[in-house]
Parts: sequence; C-alpha cells; structure tokens
Amino acid sequence: MAKFAVFIDLENCGAKVATLDSVLEKVKIRGDILLGKVYGYTDRFSDLKEVLLSNTFTVVPSLRYGIAQKNNADIQLVIDALEVAYTNELIDSFCIVSGDSDYVPLVGKLKSMGKFVLGISRSEATSNIFLNACNEFQFLEGVSRKASVPERKGRKTAGGEETVAEADLNKLIVSIIDEATGMDEMYASELKGVLTRLRPDFNEKAYGCASFYKLLAKLSAKYGDIFVKNDNFNVMVSINAGMEGAEVHPQLSRENWKEAFAAQIAAYKEGGFERVNPSILKADILTTYPDFNERNIGFKRFSDVMKQLEKDGLLKVEMDDQRTMLIKLL
Repeated sequence: MAKFAVFIDLENCGAKVATLDSVLEKVKIRGDILLGKVYGYTDRFSDLKEVLLSNTFTVVPSLRYGIAQKNNADIQLVIDALEVAYTNELIDSFCIVSGDSDYVPLVGKLKSMGKFVLGISRSEATSNIFLNACNEFQFLEGVSRKASVPERKGRKTAGGEETVAEADLNKLIVSIIDEATGMDEMYASELKGVLTRLRPDFNEKAYGCASFYKLLAKLSAKYGDIFVKNDNFNVMVSINAGMEGAEVHPQLSRENWKEAFAAQIAAYKEGGFERVNPSILKADILTTYPDFNERNIGFKRFSDVMKQLEKDGLLKVEMDDQRTMLIKLL
C-alpha cells in the first residue's frame, strides 16, 4: 500500500471544501496519507479548517510581501517535498496539487529516487510539461466529478451518529473498485481497508450486517452493481457491468443537448472553476451520455459545439499562452 505525502497549492485547487475532500479521497483510494501541507493559506480559507485539521495537515500561511509571493510559496513547497523525500523513508509516493511547470525538476528528482508522483491540477492552469512528467495525472475538474462525497444520511448507529446511506455506500464501493484496480476486481479485505481510510467511522454493523461479506452480499442483491464471489476462501468483489436490467443511459438530441451542457457548466461554476479545457467538458458529457456524438446534434466537430455555446452566452472561447483552447464559463 502506498504511503503518500500531499502538497497542495490552495490557489490552484480553488480552495473549496468539496474540491479538497475530493482530492483527498482520490489519494486515499491509492494509499495512506502520512503527511500533508497546504500553501497560501489565509483567513479567507477558514472554511477549510475542519477538513485540514481532521486530515492532520500542516498549514503554510501566505505572507504578502513584494511581487515574488507566489515564487516564495513554490520554492517552499519544493524544499519541503525534497526534505520529506530524503528524511522520511516511509513515504514512497507524492501528490502535488498544482500544474506549474516550475515543479518539473522536483518531479524528476522524486522519480529518480524511486518515488511515485501523482499530479492534480485545474485544466486551465496545467502545463503540458508538468502533466507528462508525473507518473499519473488527474485534472481537478474530473477529480471533483468522479469522487463526489456521498451525503451522510440514512441509518443511525447506536450512538446516534448517521451513517452513509446504503445507496451512497454502494456508489462509493463501485467508485473505489473502478479507481483502485485495472481489472475492476479487488479483494474484499483490501476494499474494506480503503473504505476505512475514506470513512474512519465505517462499520458494517451499522447497516444491520454481522460481517463485511454479508454487507457486500446485501448490496449486490439490492442494487446489482457489484458481484461478490468466494475464491478459495478469498472474497473477491468486482463491478457487475453486464447485469440484466443495467441502467439505460440517457441520450442527447438536437432538442435537449444545450440543457445538458448548461447543467455541466453550472456544476463547474458551483465547484469554483472559472475556466476549463474543452476536453474536460467533453469527457464529462461522455460520462453521463456515453453515446454522445457531435454529428447527432448537428455539428461536425466539438469546437463547433463550443462556438454555438459561445453564441448562446454560456461560455467564451479563449487561447492561453501555449495556444491551447480554454473555455471561460459565463
């Protein structure tokens, strides 16, 4: 199991509680977080206190002096990451939440020391050089969408605390299997380990089950999204993608496509994003509407769709310094 150190540029991640929760869940699915630091903290980020404290993060405040403030924070992050790499033998993986190309030498050094580097950043602020340098990279918009935090509601424990509702727990398990494996299958014991990292208060008895196996069997029978098998006394859990009665995905047509795009754009804005890469928007549309095709709604290319949305006042097409298309959300 990977042991992570996480370094977060608050300005880059948008400093939203839900977004920060999503980043942490993305890392926790991959392993334990042994150390975490956030950079650029000020009083305007006070909403993050509970998340930071509950995950034992150290805060590096933002001291405004001169024009080199951002560079000072970047340099401090590099110094801290290298110190951890050289002095903490337990940590074998690093997560850097920033897309600045200035971190490429740091990534190179960490990889030369045998460390795994996960990069996470907003699409509008990501350097292609930094993206390609990391062992794995996730766009923050995609992280926020895929790793949404289930609402804590439903049954109550003996102490009166609410547990995650069964339907939300089922969705979380499917998400974990999808994220943590390449074959859509994992040991039940490993799955429970990830669950307890994400939800330290998780207990199968809160769902009326004497064992984790019985809880998995219950969810499998009730929702049909997972398949549970006992393989030589090893319980395996997989995604049951081909089950009868599988969810029928909605379709986009010339009549309803604009509403679907407007809803996705609104979700980005609610998450604190001002600009996104068009490829992120298309990927999220395809997640909800797998059969989406530009020609089915009357366009030859996705860029033509963007131009139409620009005419309708939903976004503005821009080009960054690298001549990469971005869309500004209006």
